[in-house]
Amino acid sequence: RESPPRSDSRAREMDDAALEKALLLAVSQGDVESDAFASANGADHKKVVGLLKSLESSELVRSAARDHSALKLAAEAEAYLAQGTPEAQAFAAVPPGAGVPLADFKKLDKTISDIGFKQAMQQKWLAMEKGEVPMVVRKADAVEDTARKYLTAINAGDVASVPPKELDALVKKRKLVKQETWKTFTIGKGAKFALERKKAAADLTKEMLQDGSWRDAEFKQYNLVPGAGAPPNGGCVHPLLKVRQQFREIFLQMGFAEMPTNNFVESGFWNFDTLIQPQMHPARDAHDTFFMKTPAVANRAPEDYVQRVRAMHESGGSGSIGHQYSWKRSEADKNILRTHTTAVSARCLHKLAQDGFRPAKFFSIDRVFRNEAVDRTHLAEFHQVEGVICDVGLTLGDLIGVLYQFFARLGMTQLRFKPAFNPYTEPSMEIFAYHPMLKKWVEVGNSGMFRPEMLIPMGLPEDVNVIAWGLSLERPTMIMYGIDNIRDLFGSKMQMSSVKNNPVCRLGMIEQRETVKATE
Repeated sequence: RESPPRSDSRAREMDDAALEKALLLAVSQGDVESDAFASANGADHKKVVGLLKSLESSELVRSAARDHSALKLAAEAEAYLAQGTPEAQAFAAVPPGAGVPLADFKKLDKTISDIGFKQAMQQKWLAMEKGEVPMVVRKADAVEDTARKYLTAINAGDVASVPPKELDALVKKRKLVKQETWKTFTIGKGAKFALERKKAAADLTKEMLQDGSWRDAEFKQYNLVPGAGAPPNGGCVHPLLKVRQQFREIFLQMGFAEMPTNNFVESGFWNFDTLIQPQMHPARDAHDTFFMKTPAVANRAPEDYVQRVRAMHESGGSGSIGHQYSWKRSEADKNILRTHTTAVSARCLHKLAQDGFRPAKFFSIDRVFRNEAVDRTHLAEFHQVEGVICDVGLTLGDLIGVLYQFFARLGMTQLRFKPAFNPYTEPSMEIFAYHPMLKKWVEVGNSGMFRPEMLIPMGLPEDVNVIAWGLSLERPTMIMYGIDNIRDLFGSKMQMSSVKNNPVCRLGMIEQRETVKATE
């Protein structure tokens, strides 16, 4: 009975198997040249190279590459061998004597009338005479087609007979000759050479376990080396966001709740007036604050609260005489870009009073805006970190104790305090710390206790005190990452490479026992 005809793919597989067998047999008798083997077996050299790489991966053979190069004629140059170069054809197309009208000459093939004419004029074989009828005339009685002679020599392999200058012109300028490069391989026996390749199993199968053949089977190696594959594409976290996240973790570990800070635009009421900052204060001028044009005004604060704030500004209360001036609603309603996140703290404290007071700890980390001149340490926008604690009977000692605990988690256990003035806190303190990285004392923040004039109009009980502190996010980030110009950290001058390669932020990684020790 006749066997069924083999498919083309099956025949091709047999051919590949036969070629592999022939190559291994040839290598067993000595080193083999890949090009000679391909020619002897009637196979494409690229196919032999592919087979070689496959056998090399199994360590059956080894190879050494050899580079080759040769000059070959371009397709158009091969046509010039029989017909002559375009300049010679152009010279032959012009009869001796009067020549030929330019219009008739242009009717010839473009290779002759354009390329050939230009080359012939450069070699002073032909010229164009202007007149009533432009003419193309000969400038030489006879010419030698040297380019054709050189092309013939190159085609015959006699490159040495071609002058270097002429050869360079044919290759680079006229592109009639091209440099071809290729590789061949010397193939020898590999570390695991054998006359036949044993196919390694890719998987451990049920049948192997049942018949025990897995004991003698050879398995493919799995590539489980870390980092051996292509690096995955992904984004990188900006240094500022790394430090921000660590500050956030510190606050959460200390039991603080995050305040909503998603409103960059505030009314002057929440940003200034509710903090008992007088309307004639310099900070409320256009040279310090950004004012909105559209919409220019908006104030959604409860009207009864607005009136209580107004009364506190004009005449005071609870032992305060206020600021003794005529408070203007139009000034309070102006929309601005918030100048500090304390406006957010004021909103949260007012809501806490309306919902029924309970002790609370809040924090916020977000962007604020100041109309300041931009230099190496200042931007018109930056991030403010703020912590707020409200409870009955809090004192300045409680504030100092919390600050020691907070900054100890940042790695700064030595603190100093200096009296200061803030419009909405009394007493107020500037915070200084000995920075272990800078090896010196630096100012790290501001703090204080919110004034009763701010808290009473909100509806908070009179025995409730609020302590608060704040610092910038950019300064500790610049110190940690060794940046001395804030524009290299935040803005258009920030280098993407520095975002990709910046190290891990180590803030907040201080051991708990060190924190306890620092606060004792």
